[in-house]
Amino acid sequence: MNTLSPHLLIPTAINIRTSRAALPSPPCSFSPSFLRAASPSVLCITSSEDAQSIENQTLEVLEWRALCNQLSPFASTSMGLSATKTADIPVGNSLEESRNLLDETAAALAAMEVMESRRLGLSEILDLSDIVERATAGQYLTVRELCAVRSTLMAASSVFEKLQRAANSDKRVTPLVDILEGCDFKNTLVQKIGFCIDCNMSTILDRASEDLEIIRSERKRNMETLDSLLKEVSIRIFQAGGIDKPLITQRRSRMCVAVRATHKSLLPGGVVLSVSSSRVTCFMEPKEAVELNNMEVRHANSEKAEEMAILSILTSEVSTGQRGILHLLNKILELDIAFARASHAKWMNGVYPKLTSEHSNTLNLNGDCKSLALDIDSAQHPLLLGSVLGNLNGGNTFPVPIDIKVESRSKVVIISGPNTGGKTALLKTLGLISLMSKSGMYLPAKNCPRLPWFDLILADIGDPQSLEQSLSTFSGHISRIRQILDIASENSLVLLDEICSGTDPSEGVALATGILQYIKNRVNVAVVSTHYGDLNSLKDNETQFQNAAMEFSMETLQPTFRVLWGSTGESNALRVAKSIGFNGRILEHAHKWTEKLMPEKEVERKGSLFQSLIEERNTLNLQATKTAAFHRDVMNLYHELEHESHDLEKREKALLKKVSQKVQEDLNSAKSKMQKLVAEFESQLEIAQADQYNSLILKTEEAVAEIIKACCPNDLVSTGEPYSDYMPQAGEKVLVTGLGGKLGTVVEEPGDDDTVLVQHGKIRVRIKRKDVKPLPRNRTSETPNRSLRSKRQINMKELGSVLQMQSEPVRIQTSKNTLDLRGMRAEEAIHQLDMAISGRDSGSILFIVHGMGAGVIKELVLGRLSKHTRVSRYEQANPMNHGCTVAYIK
Repeated sequence: MNTLSPHLLIPTAINIRTSRAALPSPPCSFSPSFLRAASPSVLCITSSEDAQSIENQTLEVLEWRALCNQLSPFASTSMGLSATKTADIPVGNSLEESRNLLDETAAALAAMEVMESRRLGLSEILDLSDIVERATAGQYLTVRELCAVRSTLMAASSVFEKLQRAANSDKRVTPLVDILEGCDFKNTLVQKIGFCIDCNMSTILDRASEDLEIIRSERKRNMETLDSLLKEVSIRIFQAGGIDKPLITQRRSRMCVAVRATHKSLLPGGVVLSVSSSRVTCFMEPKEAVELNNMEVRHANSEKAEEMAILSILTSEVSTGQRGILHLLNKILELDIAFARASHAKWMNGVYPKLTSEHSNTLNLNGDCKSLALDIDSAQHPLLLGSVLGNLNGGNTFPVPIDIKVESRSKVVIISGPNTGGKTALLKTLGLISLMSKSGMYLPAKNCPRLPWFDLILADIGDPQSLEQSLSTFSGHISRIRQILDIASENSLVLLDEICSGTDPSEGVALATGILQYIKNRVNVAVVSTHYGDLNSLKDNETQFQNAAMEFSMETLQPTFRVLWGSTGESNALRVAKSIGFNGRILEHAHKWTEKLMPEKEVERKGSLFQSLIEERNTLNLQATKTAAFHRDVMNLYHELEHESHDLEKREKALLKKVSQKVQEDLNSAKSKMQKLVAEFESQLEIAQADQYNSLILKTEEAVAEIIKACCPNDLVSTGEPYSDYMPQAGEKVLVTGLGGKLGTVVEEPGDDDTVLVQHGKIRVRIKRKDVKPLPRNRTSETPNRSLRSKRQINMKELGSVLQMQSEPVRIQTSKNTLDLRGMRAEEAIHQLDMAISGRDSGSILFIVHGMGAGVIKELVLGRLSKHTRVSRYEQANPMNHGCTVAYIK
């Protein structure tokens, strides 16, 4: 008899008596390996209680658990939900680990694009940790638990196959395949459970073992015999009047029949197993059924024992595969969190951050050392953004985005500014996005954020809403700073809010200066907020310091929550107090004390500020006047052009169609005439005398000339007069090739730039002198020549250029053929350009207004036009307008 061996590919029946596998006893609970390796700390576990305390406080003040909870709705498994709820998500212990986590998030986004609406099936995977722990503890697993093991292993294998197919079509998905690569999906265990158990009916199958099959077969035959016997007895009792109708039932686990108490004598030797509550009916076991019932009990017990033996062996198989199953669950959890991070990135429109290995102090290409160690555009606090996204109907406004720009040479950034100006929010935002980048999460920012990888993120932020009151005192404040300095390393990020506040200002400034001087060479980056204006002067003597200020509107007396990097700010405490309705007498006394404390400095500052504001106002007024006048001129010209170009494209197409038809008719007529002329010439040539040849040839040439004259327009026939030295005069009527050969009037003669200002109707354009031709002269006075070639020559080069000119679209700029890209970002500008080119008809033109500025949009436009398959050529709109390019569509 075969045993249930883990080496068998196809399960066979089990012989319980020869296969009693011992169950291992040591329990092993499920704990993801990457969570044990990377606790959601900031991320380094030390033996010091102070170090552990400050790390936990940093996580608490940055609200890391709340951020992890944002991932919970995107988790597919119960394991992922638990990990995100308890903030036990993976965080990289090294730069390489964090980059791998980011690559997994990017791969999950790619897989979501490739698979589209197809489900991956992660939700079908159950947490088997408790089941595996019970198996290793020696407890029998139930049929449902074994089926849960089987379905989970099958779902995990299916997920791996789907990811492999997705990776074959898109290589970006490969990092997800690598997660499950090498995992043991326990296919043999799956086959054994499926062979032994019907999971749809939750029953053990007869084929599970040979003994079980024999026992169930014998039990079935015995039950058939017992049932037949009891039916005969019950009918006999009914016929004898011992019962109203035949009844077979079970009492005390034994089969019996019902009989009235007054007719018990109908079953001599029978055993009363039970009586009804009314004592009228007795349930008796006939003496002929006693042995059969005894046999049924023995078979039932044997079947139960055999089933328990099968469950025992299958439980042993699960216990044996404990290590592989838990490892697979770890990888499934890692995969689930990767997809949760990807869904979270799509939800908040996050971007992939670039992590750098160190705080670089190298010079840039210009040698001025102005590269940025932290370069983050439009960063938003992820929790504030999440609350808005989660309640879009609540009227909440999106958090103000902030730019974080820390120069590579700077180690300490000192942020000053008013109360409620956003200094604390800036510190929390920087701390959170640093943690997010370490854990493989995309950042709520724009473009491509760049920041160093920090081994420790340590914060002392005295926000009373987040910290205990006992830590708001000066002593607690300094105690936390001491703990931070003890554990900070050269790769750490330190965040200090209101450094050394809550004590005498002079001593506070002195202590804060000493702390900042100490940490400038001992950390990667330190960002400090303060109301001490004297700390801003540290930058004057040392390049390792950088100043920043929170912007404050003097008009509204409200903070704008924007950061002015490289600037210094003021507290504006008195103005803020006044704006919230503080007592006027108190503020008046405060102003007097301010003037007494800093009279000279305050007067000098106010005078300088007032003078700069006056100059700035005058400059802005002048610029506004010029802009308004320019805007009026542009709008007037726009309305004139719009009026002139109404339905111009439609009329142009109709005209071109009409001209094409006329040209085709002329060509057909000329061809017919030429064929007729050739036929006549050949027929006359056969009968002509020798002295008549010259006369016949001359006559034929004249006929050919007449046909050419009738078919070719006069302006295409030329005596070869050169126009290179032609100088148009003011007021002269000319042909403008740049306007499709239209008639125009010279407004200004050519200048130094060799351009001419020409007016056609209400349109004035400046074009090159070579694109202006004089009106054709009257040729009726010319003396004809006997020779066709000398009588009239066609300048073929000029003829080709004029034909090309006439085939090109008219270069008149309207609102329908103009694309304005000014003020757009690079990606948006290229997208709009591609859409505009795709929407243009063949043979049309497109005016692209990109402006001058820094030239970034212009370079992108020219580069795109040079490679676009629908653009035949492009050029500037005119020599005087370098901010507009004309593209000719194929």
